[in-house]
Amino acid sequence: MASSEVHHLFHAPIADHSFSQDKGTLAVARDSSVELYQLAGNKFSLQDELKGHDKTVTSVDIAPNSGRIVTCSQDRNAYVWERTANGWKPTLVLLRINRAATFVRWSPSEQKFAVGSGARVIAVCYFEEENDWWISKHLKKPIRSTITTLAWHPNSVLLAAGSTDSHARVFSSYIKGIDERPEPSAWGERLPFNTVCGEFLNNTAGWIHGVAFSPSGNVLAFSSHDSSVTVVYPSAPDQPPRAMLNINTRLLPFTSLIWNGESEIIAGGHDCEVYRLQGDENGWQLAGSLENKRDQAGAAREESALNMFRQMDLRGQAQSNTRLDTVHQNTISTVRVYEEQGGHVKRFSRSAVVGIAEGIQGRNWEVKVDRQLIEAENLCGTRCHCIVLAHDINKNTPVMLKISYDLDPKESGLRDHDIENIRQQPPCEALLVSSLFHSI
Repeated sequence: MASSEVHHLFHAPIADHSFSQDKGTLAVARDSSVELYQLAGNKFSLQDELKGHDKTVTSVDIAPNSGRIVTCSQDRNAYVWERTANGWKPTLVLLRINRAATFVRWSPSEQKFAVGSGARVIAVCYFEEENDWWISKHLKKPIRSTITTLAWHPNSVLLAAGSTDSHARVFSSYIKGIDERPEPSAWGERLPFNTVCGEFLNNTAGWIHGVAFSPSGNVLAFSSHDSSVTVVYPSAPDQPPRAMLNINTRLLPFTSLIWNGESEIIAGGHDCEVYRLQGDENGWQLAGSLENKRDQAGAAREESALNMFRQMDLRGQAQSNTRLDTVHQNTISTVRVYEEQGGHVKRFSRSAVVGIAEGIQGRNWEVKVDRQLIEAENLCGTRCHCIVLAHDINKNTPVMLKISYDLDPKESGLRDHDIENIRQQPPCEALLVSSLFHSI
């Protein structure tokens, strides 16, 4: 596999990402906004920010041809953003849901998009010229729980959905006047809105994390929380599939997957790296990782005698290296096609969740806490201090952190007049266990 391009945008989790067709713009869901990055040379720099949601943005997608951006959020809303001379203009979509919006994707035709939600419905949204607004129709039955993922068929009518009721389903989202009538296929011939063309349950009834149609649309794959991937080959309308193959792995669950041609699947998830699965109707198997592993021998460092004995005492080993030899150090949240040709993926992108500790001498450090040593309150009961052992993920060097945070005096069991007396006294930072801090 070719070497990866790593773009560290910020120290926070990335819920979803999407590239424009020319790959010059990158939209990233961060907290309650969407940040737009522009490619300048080999680096992405922040260009704009789309603000309109009140709660966490859960998904974002850029339409390749029109360039319109659709976003959805836990605030139960979705917006369509269009570029104007004065910047990005948002248009509210009438979703008519009473729970969080969880996932959104444009259809290949870009005439509509689908929004999954925690309200046990999928909102299929389209633009109504007469009233100049985006409205929605609901796919409801037989969904019984939160929609976690969606994927469009190449004909822009069939829609695959995965949910926490452990089912992967294929629906018809045909809307008269918006869609062209699709050609008959193994999924069905007459496809009125909300027709269930397929309903599949994996072996252990695990939550569905990712779904995807093959480039031809004749095969469906979905990943589950039991660390398996299921591949479905439909036979005919209202008939059992001619093959339904379950690939069990000894890995952590896959959260996202894409097809590379008709015989290969690329998947990533909680194992923090991407894997390749290969096969056909006769059988599938895990083919291995696509990561270029780091050289562990070259990364080894000499340990001082003091540090060696400390590691032996704390961990029972002379060296401690908790850095993964993969590009990502935390769960991969999204895998998307970056460049393809004839249904075969030439390059793909992925984003991940990264934990960050902030505020040491004004710097942002990417660290992982290994062990808490001491925690103590000051004599006034208004502040807590703790000492932890950690390591810098980027440099793989050990660090010791002192973390302090304020306490609510009322939570310490103090009476009101005691709290008032404390407030009148000079600030006190003498620790009850200060001698232990000096002995570390």
